[in-house]
Amino acid sequence: MSRRSLNILGILILMGITAAVSVFAYIYMVGGDGRATATLSAPTIDPSTPTPNVLETQVADLQATNAALSTVVAGSGSVEATNEATTDAPEATVEATSEATAESQAATEEATAEAAVAVAASGGTLYRIETTGSQVSFTLTEDLRGQPTTVVGTTDQVAGDILVDFTTPANSKLGVIRINARTLSTDQEFRNRAIRSEILESASEDYQFIEFTPTSITGLPDTVVVGSTINFQVVGDLKIRDITQTVTFDVSVTAGEDKLEGTATTGVTRAQYNLQIPNAPGVANVSDDVTLDIKFVASPVPA
Repeated sequence: MSRRSLNILGILILMGITAAVSVFAYIYMVGGDGRATATLSAPTIDPSTPTPNVLETQVADLQATNAALSTVVAGSGSVEATNEATTDAPEATVEATSEATAESQAATEEATAEAAVAVAASGGTLYRIETTGSQVSFTLTEDLRGQPTTVVGTTDQVAGDILVDFTTPANSKLGVIRINARTLSTDQEFRNRAIRSEILESASEDYQFIEFTPTSITGLPDTVVVGSTINFQVVGDLKIRDITQTVTFDVSVTAGEDKLEGTATTGVTRAQYNLQIPNAPGVANVSDDVTLDIKFVASPVPA
């Protein structure tokens, strides 16, 4: 190999080393040390607000239909009063509309009565998640220096409220769950800094928190006995950075007299949230599938 070729090769190697060092330096500096800069809290649940259910939706629909029919009847009556030459067809229409209105009104009253019983003000117990004993984790796989590796990142920085109605479990609620993504930590500091600077971008004040906003709860039993374990599903909107996706958590909860313990698990993909892995020597084949787990301990909120 000629001297000129050697010089070119040396320059390319030097450029590659310089670029790698620059990337490492950027990730290390921007990633920060993982300390939270905002107080961890989540919106509280108001126990006095009834839990929406199917009956409430039915009542609202019936009331809207009744209002529309009433408007039609009023309009038809006005036309009849101002037009003495009304034919039999409009009269039949008004009569049919009036009958439909009466039936709708009766159905509305019946559904309203049922809803009043079903969504009576909850007398449940309000629990608040504590960081002590709680943990949020993500799990994925990668090849690290040629070896298949399972990566687990964890944090205890999770907050949220849970309202349990032992008498009528359908009235139970789950508030917004908030996680401080900046404090997620794996077994490697460089990976942690890459997560904070490039992947989750949680070093940014705008993306410090991950939030799950529940929209529905399904699979609750008819009754809950203190000390028993119940399994159900919670559907909601999971926001990571500025992307929100609908996910379903499989939840298992044991309600004791002085605390609430449980787990919640779901799966997402990096593609759903556009989570890109930065180029790093020795790291390859990072899985697209990610498992999210929440282990929580919650204590009753004093009245």
